[in-house]
Amino acid sequence: MFAMRLLASWLFAVFLIFVYVNATLHPLPNPPEGFVKLFDRPGDNVIFQTMVNKTGIALLEPTGRVVVALFELLLCVLLFIPGTCRLAAGLSVMLMTGAVTLHLMPDVLGRELPASTTVFESETDFGRVFALAVSMLAVSVLLFFVHPEKRERR
Repeated sequence: MFAMRLLASWLFAVFLIFVYVNATLHPLPNPPEGFVKLFDRPGDNVIFQTMVNKTGIALLEPTGRVVVALFELLLCVLLFIPGTCRLAAGLSVMLMTGAVTLHLMPDVLGRELPASTTVFESETDFGRVFALAVSMLAVSVLLFFVHPEKRERR
């Protein structure tokens, strides 16, 4: 049973690490413009620019975007270390709960985002970013409960 929990824990952690790194650094070739938190020019990130446009809070772009990106990279490091994996899962639950909440508020973000910052409202991502946030929240909760406790040495 311990081995199955450990395997599931690592699979969940690797999934979260992949998605967080992909959203902040995007190591894969040809990243989508407007969806890479650390390398988008100020005003080009779709998620944070949409929040600025709807709320009028200018601090969200680029300051809020960079803070969230650095927090996500810290989560990647903590997820990789077995002793801090449960802590990272808890922090990830809090971050993803905030993200899902913002997506559920149409006056702040909304479930469907524009495909880029230069398109009309009719061209959206069809809720893909919202679905990813919900799945990351679910995986974070599962990781928090599945990650095995430390074994006591006898």
